[in-house]
Amino acid sequence: MADETPENTEAVAAAEDTAQALDAVEAEAATELPAADDADAQAKAAAADAEQALEAVQAEAAVELPAAEDSERPNRRKVREGIVVSDAMSATVVVAVVERVRHPKYGKTVQRTKKLYVHDADDSAKVGDRVRVQETRPLSKLKRWRLTEVVERAR
Repeated sequence: MADETPENTEAVAAAEDTAQALDAVEAEAATELPAADDADAQAKAAAADAEQALEAVQAEAAVELPAAEDSERPNRRKVREGIVVSDAMSATVVVAVVERVRHPKYGKTVQRTKKLYVHDADDSAKVGDRVRVQETRPLSKLKRWRLTEVVERAR
């Protein structure tokens, strides 16, 4: 027979090997499909869980929003505490505020005193009182603060 040449037997053997390899690959693919389905199911479940968590966070944020509007503004005005050093003007007191800062070069703590002109509409603060003042819009050439409260009266 002409088909039984060594070249043909090699081709037939190679074809049989290829067919066996193809059968093995198909068998592995068949066994991996359920695993792939499990991975898809797990991915879908994880996506659903993430979506539920996102919805819960959004619902919680929506509940908190009205409360945030009622609270004070995020950049609140500066508040300082100091001693009244003059009340000679009408509706104005001068408050000395002591600030402790570290010296930039030597590191020693240094006291710096600033005099603030404070609006006191009802003239309630007297010399020596400890008061709390809050930043405000410019009220005059020098006044940029308003009296919030008298913390401690002078003795």
